[in-house]
Amino acid sequence: MKHLQTLFLGAAIATFASMNLAAGDIKVITNSSVGASSVSADELKGVFLATKTSLSDGSHVEPVLEKGGAVHEEFVKEYLGKTDAALQTYYRSLVFTGKASMPKTLASDAEVVSYVAKTKGAIGYVGAGAGTAGVKTLEVK
Repeated sequence: MKHLQTLFLGAAIATFASMNLAAGDIKVITNSSVGASSVSADELKGVFLATKTSLSDGSHVEPVLEKGGAVHEEFVKEYLGKTDAALQTYYRSLVFTGKASMPKTLASDAEVVSYVAKTKGAIGYVGAGAGTAGVKTLEVK
């Protein structure tokens, strides 16, 4: 019984910790073809809300999203000022009016890293603990 209580407490702590990510727990990554080494929060917002297609250095970028989870929820909240539901509604309205298409959406940090590594101009985000071999990490100012 005591083992079960310890296990439950550990699971509860892990769940709570993953729900309390901060912007510092997120890495913004790009394909190595992107020349920029940093991005402003406003630029990032513009790229992910489809109002910008390039960074200040002129590099063309295309956003990549995660399907869900704590990293996605925190990124959307911190950098885009939206909830996931509001972001999906926003994208649907852009698609419906012909102003943009839905961004690529992937299931995990590993899938995002793999896609960004092989796709020229791709920009995405992953958890701070994710391996980022083959991609460039941008500083968000």
